[in-house]
Amino acid sequence: MDYSATPQPAGTEALSMQSTPAAQPVERTSHVKAIAAITLGNGLEFFDFTIYSFFATIIGKLYFPVEGQLAQLMLAVGTFGVGFIMRPVGGIVLGAYADRAGRKAAMSLTLWLMTLGSAIIAFAPTYAAIGVAAPLLVILARLIQGFALGGEVGASTSLLLEYGSNKTRGFYGSWQFVSQGLNTVCGSLLGVALAAALSTAALESWGWRVPFVIGMAMGPIGIYIRRHLNETLPGVEDGAAGSQPGSQPVSQPVRKLFREHSRVITTGVLTTIGGTAANYIVLFYLSTYAIRILHLPMSSALWAAWTAAVVTVICSPFAGALSDRVGRKRVLWVSRVLLIAAVYPAFMMINASPTVPVLLAVVAGLAVLVAFTAVPNIVMLPEMFPREIRATGMSIVYCLGVSIFGGFAQFFATWLIQVSGSNLAPAWYLIGCGVVSLLPLPFMRETAGRDIG
Repeated sequence: MDYSATPQPAGTEALSMQSTPAAQPVERTSHVKAIAAITLGNGLEFFDFTIYSFFATIIGKLYFPVEGQLAQLMLAVGTFGVGFIMRPVGGIVLGAYADRAGRKAAMSLTLWLMTLGSAIIAFAPTYAAIGVAAPLLVILARLIQGFALGGEVGASTSLLLEYGSNKTRGFYGSWQFVSQGLNTVCGSLLGVALAAALSTAALESWGWRVPFVIGMAMGPIGIYIRRHLNETLPGVEDGAAGSQPGSQPVSQPVRKLFREHSRVITTGVLTTIGGTAANYIVLFYLSTYAIRILHLPMSSALWAAWTAAVVTVICSPFAGALSDRVGRKRVLWVSRVLLIAAVYPAFMMINASPTVPVLLAVVAGLAVLVAFTAVPNIVMLPEMFPREIRATGMSIVYCLGVSIFGGFAQFFATWLIQVSGSNLAPAWYLIGCGVVSLLPLPFMRETAGRDIG
């Protein structure tokens, strides 16, 4: 299998890369192979996320034997959220590594770490077998994966945008979100298939581990594919820094980032809050909500995750292309306001008529808005930083926003229901996050169609 660069046909603007003083154009691999290789690691996260959310009830029972099913569920989803605590740390360490040693080197390291985390979860003994060490192993796995993903998202999204041109960066960046949706589809279909094919005893004994074994196997495959990508960081060739004289990577990207771009970091984090909260609630939590709160059957209710994922896969490229044409800020503003207005009536509908058709219709409608608000957001973040510190900046901003308001969205939503006694509490959480995320938008510059270096 060879993914080496091939000559570019004349006039193929989508694959061209503008020349800058810091970097010369590089030849491109094919659209599909390059995008698949770049987005694989971030997609793997959502495969694991979907599977973990799907089997959260079983994992809670096997690893957190506390009184009450709701308490078990809170511990299970809270443990998954623990991984998000390590994201800012991974963003700083691995993002800086990507800005020194290159995008490819950083993305290979993150996949190895993701593989290790999946392996630990896949083979961790239960609480009944080894006691308190069992939940600690699950927590360790999530910490490793959270650290890895903290660096993965910055390096891979930066590379996607650097493969695009001034007129196509939104479209290219949208495939990061498409990969999340595709892997969510695969994860939910696999979960449904296992739940349908296996007895409850078999599912709790070994069946739930199968998807994590599959996720573990995807790591080495992704590492092999990524070896053949072109490096886009100036001064780096095949992971060797300093190969181009006069075009050296920044030696201390973190210090430069916080010294010169602190305002951009603040506005970027605030903007990210609304999109990430909506993404994790609509794509993942509504499946758990349907089972535990609406009392719908697992085999039917979890199609909500599949529906949301399919809708985002379809809508995301259109959202990216639209943001290239009319601007990131305009698409983000309109879609996020519509999402804020729609979320409370949506939760009222599914509680008034808790049936699978109503659930799927509501999820599909919200997922359209999530795609159009999340895509320009994730594209705009790396565009705000110069190339030499782009991966570090993107990693830190995205991870700070996602760590609390995304990673713990399921925990917060469940806790709010328990505290308030209202099944509509998750809607207020999304509304609050959405309103806060709109505040800095007027002060951010438009990045679509502009040379970002």
